[in-house]
Amino acid sequence: MGCFASTPKDSGGNRRRPGSIGEVSVYVPGLRIPKPVDFAQSLGDHLSKNIVERLSALRTRIVVMASQEGPTITRTKKKSATQHGDSTLADLQQALEDYLPVLLGLVKDGKAWCHLQYKVQFVWVNQEDDAEETAMSNAWYEVLSVLHLMATLSLSQANLLLLPRTSADGYQPKVSEESRRASVDIFLKAAGYLDCAVRHVLPQLPTELRRNLPVDLAEGVLRALCLQALGQGVDIQLGMAIDSTKATLAVKRRLACEMVKYWQQAQDNITNLPLGNGWGEKHRHFVKWKYVEAKVCIHSLPPDMANKCCL
Repeated sequence: MGCFASTPKDSGGNRRRPGSIGEVSVYVPGLRIPKPVDFAQSLGDHLSKNIVERLSALRTRIVVMASQEGPTITRTKKKSATQHGDSTLADLQQALEDYLPVLLGLVKDGKAWCHLQYKVQFVWVNQEDDAEETAMSNAWYEVLSVLHLMATLSLSQANLLLLPRTSADGYQPKVSEESRRASVDIFLKAAGYLDCAVRHVLPQLPTELRRNLPVDLAEGVLRALCLQALGQGVDIQLGMAIDSTKATLAVKRRLACEMVKYWQQAQDNITNLPLGNGWGEKHRHFVKWKYVEAKVCIHSLPPDMANKCCL
């Protein structure tokens, strides 16, 4: 996974030489999906009918798609995922992208914000744990939840791109360079959503509400997921550099160092969080594993190059 592999021909002063990148797995947290909201009852007397209807239509589309397709996205088997998962993820992602700017427009409107803040209760539930339901009467909580879902879907999309597709004769070809390049862009997009959530949305929530957020939306978890996305993007880039005859050792060293930095920071953000559920522990172990793996990549470099990396 972006590491140098030893070979039988290695001996004497020769260090390990690059090997081909293997299958890469992506940790995807449990999807948090929204429950219906009756905007007409809450906002009908305060905002125009057109705005209320548009807001309701956009959010209802997300609720329906997420409730129907959410379990399929995370639990489907590899074969069906590669056949149908891409379009499902893309459609739900597009629905969220259509809804977010409308929601943000209302949040920035003083009059609308007042009503969204106190009259509408937004409810989201983690589909992996029906008891993990959180309701808040705050539009910034809704924005935060939308960004988290967009990031989660992006990680799922990247994961599908990195799964080798089995042919009719059972042969599993290597993941194409096109798919790997596309996955890097998606990892960066996921990191962008999460960085926005941490930097621009969490600060908008009152301290009391931030304390009552589900662990999925805790600042440390969001930061760890953001750094994970960046780390896995660099992991893929390093793998492509290893496979390329044109990439210099200096480029590989830089990518390996970046990868260690991202995974170390991800581990720092998640280590002391009270993640008392199965998915939280899985995330913690995944980050620890990837950090150790990234350090192995550094030690696989020639000594003079490895010494220039900060471990």
